[in-house]
Amino acid sequence: MRNPYDILGVPRSASEAEIKKAFRKLAKTYHPDRNASDPKAKDKFAEANSAYEILGDAQKRAQFDRGEIDAEGKPRFQGFEGFGGGRGGGPRPEDSAGFNFNAGGPFGGRRGARGAEAGEDIFSQLFGEAFRSAGESQRRGRAKPQKGEDVAATLTVTLEEVANEAKKRVKLPTGRDVDVVIPKGVTDGQVIRLRGLGQGAPGNDPGDALLTINLAPHERFTPEGPNLRLRVPIEIEEAVLGGTIRVPTLTGAVEMSIPPMTNSGRTFRLRGKGLPGKSGPGDLFATMEIRLPEIVDEDLMEYARKRRSAKAK
Repeated sequence: MRNPYDILGVPRSASEAEIKKAFRKLAKTYHPDRNASDPKAKDKFAEANSAYEILGDAQKRAQFDRGEIDAEGKPRFQGFEGFGGGRGGGPRPEDSAGFNFNAGGPFGGRRGARGAEAGEDIFSQLFGEAFRSAGESQRRGRAKPQKGEDVAATLTVTLEEVANEAKKRVKLPTGRDVDVVIPKGVTDGQVIRLRGLGQGAPGNDPGDALLTINLAPHERFTPEGPNLRLRVPIEIEEAVLGGTIRVPTLTGAVEMSIPPMTNSGRTFRLRGKGLPGKSGPGDLFATMEIRLPEIVDEDLMEYARKRRSAKAK
């Protein structure tokens, strides 16, 4: 797999927001639902998602930058520095004490049924547990079958379903129906990986299902990350005199006090009344909007005339 920075087209100094923006742009461009006639789009979509799994996670990104994991998120083996052409410039293992693992040697090594294992045992004695662990990891890696193909699907959810962490049923391209619990902190366009729910093949582990979340537009609320924005109409007497008004939220209406002489456009924060987030619920920002009476109020009209006349003098 290519360098994840190259895949997303961002420099190593990119901020978290820049990385997220680059990923969302690629995800929308190459989403299989929009590129049904382009077989390469699915691969590019999966590649972008894998790159974001590393760079979108602060801990994995730091590990990649330090060279501790590769572009697929697998640990890199970093032992043996100082031996055989390493930066330490020490002797090569085959030169040390005249070892020859393909023929005879001071350990009686003969390349036969146990030749490779004997060589590994010698290295284990020389370099300790690190070599044994690396050898076992390599053997496991060789034995592991290739995964099946990933599949892509889209799930549209309402803000109410996000707020209540609802369970939704989605039909995957494999024909399988699965129930998905809407995770906290989900955002529009976010891709969720459902491991093991992709295409399978004989002798292979199944691939994954890449589920793109779409937030359905809401008639009242506008999401901004975990926060919500809302315009609340108030009567003119409430704006002038102040009082208690009812404000709708995703989990039911609540009462809120506004002070006298509240202008249109003034915004109040209701803490914890937004969407659930990974670090806690967001807030609801309610903007006041003065609503004039539908029926002409002569007293109000007379008051307005007096105000205009007084200003004209």
